[in-house]
Amino acid sequence: MQDQKILQSYNMAGLFTMSLRLVVGWTYFSAFWRRLILADKLDPKGVGYIGEKFNHFLPNALGIKPLIEYLVTHPEALWWSMAIFTIVEAIVGLCMMLGLFTRLMSIGVFGLAMGILLGAGWIGTTCLDEWQIGVLGIATGFTIFLTGSGKYSLDYLLLKKESKITKTKVFSWLGSGVLPIKLNLLHKIVFTGSFLILGLTLFTNQYFHGGVWGTLHNKSVKPKIELSEGVIKDNTLSFQVFRVEGVDVYGSFLIGIDLKNEAGETLLTLDGTRLSQFPEEQINNAYVAKVKPGKHSMIIPLGAKATLSIKDRALVNLPAGKYTVYLTDISGTVWQETINISN
Repeated sequence: MQDQKILQSYNMAGLFTMSLRLVVGWTYFSAFWRRLILADKLDPKGVGYIGEKFNHFLPNALGIKPLIEYLVTHPEALWWSMAIFTIVEAIVGLCMMLGLFTRLMSIGVFGLAMGILLGAGWIGTTCLDEWQIGVLGIATGFTIFLTGSGKYSLDYLLLKKESKITKTKVFSWLGSGVLPIKLNLLHKIVFTGSFLILGLTLFTNQYFHGGVWGTLHNKSVKPKIELSEGVIKDNTLSFQVFRVEGVDVYGSFLIGIDLKNEAGETLLTLDGTRLSQFPEEQINNAYVAKVKPGKHSMIIPLGAKATLSIKDRALVNLPAGKYTVYLTDISGTVWQETINISN
């Protein structure tokens, strides 16, 4: 009698979380649907390739930055990772909606949401989009693992048949039904897990956006380019650009590159027209997201890193001293780096 009441409680809990199961299931299954059915976003040469989106996560990812950098510098490994990731999302999402092996799928939801949170939690121009998706997915995965699925699920139908498989503890851990955990221990797991997730939520909110104390910041609003490794040698100016902030759906539009000496005299100028015609062989891209000439400017996508080389007669036999290279974005933002030439 007692066992029957406990089972009924789990079935009711699973029924109450049905909307969460359906919505979070579609959230992940729809990623597969968008990438392969509505469009082909697994084509490395196509518009909207998911690998480039993954590259956007790189500059400010938390904890998994080395993994992302490895993948975006190894295009074949990146493609396989994106393909596997998409298949996993499809399986997890579909099975979650159907309520099949619900607890196993909830672990998948938890893991996928954690990946989104750590990789892209800093991206979001208005409502901290990716951070919210990540933390809510983690909380949902944890909750559905505890409840399992209720009456309207394939797990429930399997339990009704009372086969040898569904009577095992393994099915209780991977599917639905009563978790084989003592009630006192279950209370502690729910309490501890809930506050750990809250702690992760507050920590990432503060880390990515300053949302708990101090000054709020959003790294997805304005473009920011880091300049480094500037060298002037053999009538060539070379330097590395790395776009680390700004909106992920379009690039920084570079409309000016200027080189000035210590006296402030301009020695070299490339305007938007020249940058739109910049030779691609003088752009050495490091990642999948590529710096490239556009229609009216040079385009630098979020997460793109490249070394630019500019050859010009004005760079021949420059005297020793300090020189400064300036990059101007269409928004009016200017970035600069000082280059020293010594005898």
